[in-house]
Amino acid sequence: MVILNVGTYPPKQCGIASFSKDLRDNLLKCEIEVPVVAVSDSEYSYSYPAEVLYEIQQDVKKDYLSVAEAINNSPQIDLVIIQHEYGIFGGADGEYILNFISNLNKPYLLVAHTILPRPSRNQLFILQKLAQQAARVICMTKSSARLLERVYAVPREKVYVIYHGVPLFQAKNRDYLKQKHGCPGRQVITTFGLIGPGKGLENGIKAIKYLVNKYPEVLYLIAGRTHPMLLKKEGESYRGMLMKMVTDMGLEEHVRFVNHFLELEELCEYLYMTDIYLSPYPNRDQAVSGTLSYAIGCGRAIVATPYEYALDMLSEGERGLIATDTNPEAIAELLDKVLGNPRLKSQLEKKTAQLGRTLQWPHVAKQYANLAKSVLRPSMAGIVS
Repeated sequence: MVILNVGTYPPKQCGIASFSKDLRDNLLKCEIEVPVVAVSDSEYSYSYPAEVLYEIQQDVKKDYLSVAEAINNSPQIDLVIIQHEYGIFGGADGEYILNFISNLNKPYLLVAHTILPRPSRNQLFILQKLAQQAARVICMTKSSARLLERVYAVPREKVYVIYHGVPLFQAKNRDYLKQKHGCPGRQVITTFGLIGPGKGLENGIKAIKYLVNKYPEVLYLIAGRTHPMLLKKEGESYRGMLMKMVTDMGLEEHVRFVNHFLELEELCEYLYMTDIYLSPYPNRDQAVSGTLSYAIGCGRAIVATPYEYALDMLSEGERGLIATDTNPEAIAELLDKVLGNPRLKSQLEKKTAQLGRTLQWPHVAKQYANLAKSVLRPSMAGIVS
């Protein structure tokens, strides 16, 4: 079987690119070939690896048509997977992807990464069109599946929930890692990912201010480089604002920035030395978070704001603590609860580790492989949605 993946792809640094590569790497282990269509942007030039057969320039409309025709003319390609996120395709709300599917004759699976509960008219139209022509629609939470049915009128039988995959992390000793990274004896709270507005980092920093008198050993790590697109447009002004906030609040000894892109091995170390993973998204409609998935995969004690993905993944079985609001006071209240209760932290770690094992990429990739087989060979169906 040959499945072609359409989405952003490394060396571009974004969540969809990482997801595309992880999915490909693990489908290969299922004996499925996965060539790639990489969606690029006009701001950067990328040197892609050999598996990238075609490149679509985000804002070049004819690329969508010509690549679709090339796929149609390839007898080797059996199925296409489209990674959908409004911001990665060209046109208003990424509408150029509709030019691609209008020319595509191969069946495709649609992976819906963002499912807005209150979309604009154009956003609604785009996702509805994509879903109508898709052989199956994949989302990553049960609440997203309900939105697809209720808001976007996607038939229930067409929607499949497959959780966001995480790597096979190798557990490491927390105290050794704290020593290695220069924070022995500290209680480490971590948030990682590409830095930019909308991640709630300001609220995370303000929450730390409430804790430092009671927990003078607390250290908040904000790990990751500034989002490349933000860096191109505004430079480090956003990070500078955060750093000034830290200085103005007298938190220089309690907040540390790790200002580079974390490769998997280093990311693994930062997560395993973490006492609490903080996911402070201010947008309650956030449907998916790869960073939260990674923290679950490492079995961390998690404090999160009440956004959709956190509610879906953590509420059942008390796998993590979810704040009543997105404000710093609500976040600090829960951080305090975990920092002051080692037994609670241990219980949370055990529960998230149990969930994390079900999110490992080999398990997730098999679900994609089985779903692809059910499309191409209906007699092999038997997928649990």
